[in-house]
Amino acid sequence: MIDLHLSAEVHAARVAGTPIVALESTIITHGMPYPQNVETARAVEQDIRDAGAVPATIAVINGRLHVGLEPDQLDALGQAQGVAKLSRADMAACIATGGTGATTVAATMIAARFAGIEVFATGGIGGVHKGAEQSFDISADLHELAQTPVTVVAAGAKAILDLPKTLEVLETLGVPVIAYGQDSFPAFWSATSDLPAPLRMDDSASIARAHATRRALGLPGGQLVANPIPAADQIAAEDLAPVIAQAQAQADAQGIAGKAVTPFLLQAIFEATGGRSLTANIALVRNNARLAAKIARDLIALGG
Repeated sequence: MIDLHLSAEVHAARVAGTPIVALESTIITHGMPYPQNVETARAVEQDIRDAGAVPATIAVINGRLHVGLEPDQLDALGQAQGVAKLSRADMAACIATGGTGATTVAATMIAARFAGIEVFATGGIGGVHKGAEQSFDISADLHELAQTPVTVVAAGAKAILDLPKTLEVLETLGVPVIAYGQDSFPAFWSATSDLPAPLRMDDSASIARAHATRRALGLPGGQLVANPIPAADQIAAEDLAPVIAQAQAQADAQGIAGKAVTPFLLQAIFEATGGRSLTANIALVRNNARLAAKIARDLIALGG
């Protein structure tokens, strides 16, 4: 039996039929230092409220699955040490052993589906890492998108990844990749890339209808909504390319592998850009939260 705990706000939203947007917690525990991590999480939650939905930040705390965190829980998680980074492979083990863990994209999707939440806002999904043809380092996020029926709003995949291969795997797995308002696939810190988006939709209602149509057809899996970072907040792809290459070379030289790769690269890029990458990251997460809230509202309007 899963010990599921809804925050007071999320419980009230379920009773009232108010739209709910899931949020991950690794951005709090592994994404940035305290207190900036908690300040950012609260800003993202407020963006969702301001857009007419209710935020549900998800985490495992002492073996209990929390869907929605109370203010004191969010603050405590932001200061906690040794928090596990949970994906599909280790989420159940963390719950079963009474552990505490922050949810990645895959784990958040699993928890959202378990709690009946159909829309999730994040920064960027995981994907195929550069050199995966030797390392086989491919994020579980891609397979989760193929099997768990949650619409995920992200600024594409993280730019540190092999984006062409990530799109190829998503296509193979049958995951709809929908660029919001443009024809190119956004590249996380950069609004555009030279990669064409498989699909394009220009309004949240169309995305909600596509989600509902997939459900009606009995199709497994969710949708990836690739929402470009606002142009005023982006870092140009040509400026980032040498920075990312240098960070990857450092990771290779130090033998960084597995779950340690992404946080290492993000920290190296943060230092190399003088903090601009983190500023852009915060802007894109908030932008994704606002769009996710609109999609969640439109799904409720469709009766789902």
